[in-house]
Amino acid sequence: MRILVCGGAGYIGSHACTVLAGRGHDLLVADNFANSSPRVLERLRRIIGAPVFFQQADLRVRADLDALFDGPRFDAVVHFAALKAVGDSCRRPLDYFDNNIAGTIHLLQAMQAAGVKRLVFSSSATVYGDPDSVPVREDAALRTTNPYGRTKLVMEQLIGDLCESDPSFHAANLRYFNPVGAHPSGLIGEDPGGVPDNLMPYVSQVAVGRRERLQVFGGDWPTVDGTGVRDYLHVMDLARAHADAIDYLAREDRSLTVNLGTGRGVSVLELVRAFAKASGREIPYEIVGRRAGDVAQVYADPSLAQRLLGWRAELDVEAMCRDAWRWQSMNPDGYGSAAVDEAAAGEVASQHEWDALAAG
Repeated sequence: MRILVCGGAGYIGSHACTVLAGRGHDLLVADNFANSSPRVLERLRRIIGAPVFFQQADLRVRADLDALFDGPRFDAVVHFAALKAVGDSCRRPLDYFDNNIAGTIHLLQAMQAAGVKRLVFSSSATVYGDPDSVPVREDAALRTTNPYGRTKLVMEQLIGDLCESDPSFHAANLRYFNPVGAHPSGLIGEDPGGVPDNLMPYVSQVAVGRRERLQVFGGDWPTVDGTGVRDYLHVMDLARAHADAIDYLAREDRSLTVNLGTGRGVSVLELVRAFAKASGREIPYEIVGRRAGDVAQVYADPSLAQRLLGWRAELDVEAMCRDAWRWQSMNPDGYGSAAVDEAAAGEVASQHEWDALAAG
């Protein structure tokens, strides 16, 4: 199929591209590089072994959307284009509302105008807020605790309302728990700008020497060791779920909402110990006060995804830490580690070449 991947140069989007391309789909990547790097595209070409078709675009800009959809019709869209850090959203909520919600409205309008009827949406377990019980099922109460989570919930609702209004439009809402790890090649991985808001990249940067020590937000949570418990999911398992969701929409011609997680909670300190073992590096840490918007523990009941998509997580915490460390040790400065890119420069294809391929 011809698939538009919005936010395809980002952390999860780039990994999903490797799986989608591996299944034979033709991809057009769109990104505005708000929290990603152009170097991702060169590295994707090396992993995929074929040209990467790219168009720089901001979903809030109508002219950019017109340019994306002005060509042979896409069979599906995968929507990763969002700001995604809980702590950052508490500091600048308006930016999150503008980028995530407004961008989604404009994308849906462009899809509707172009007659594109399949959407895979990158949602989040933050829509559950502080759940009444764990593991969390898809029918749990939806109540967010931070601006980022609120944007994801509103985006889900917008998509749901469009599905209700147009019976031929179908969407897969994928509620991620905590994606971590990297592609096994070490060429692509998570490279947040500034101080990381998420645990794994912070631990990775401490291990590689970019940061002195890890701050653990809260040591008095009602959990196994007082630190927060999350459901960490290897990004390659997550990437595979997007390809499975594309297949589901094409096969079943109906919408779905599923959790994507392992079904097992891991505490901050458990992850720190696992990363220290995988890297062979000590991870100094200090316990500080709780962070706004955080909750004690959240982990998934992923059984519905297994039943509907045939998907389940296959990679364990050891693999998550091992692959994250390979990425960070090969790229100590993230995508600023230019030496890794020397062999890949100039391998990104234009949208004009995409149009020629799609037309053929």
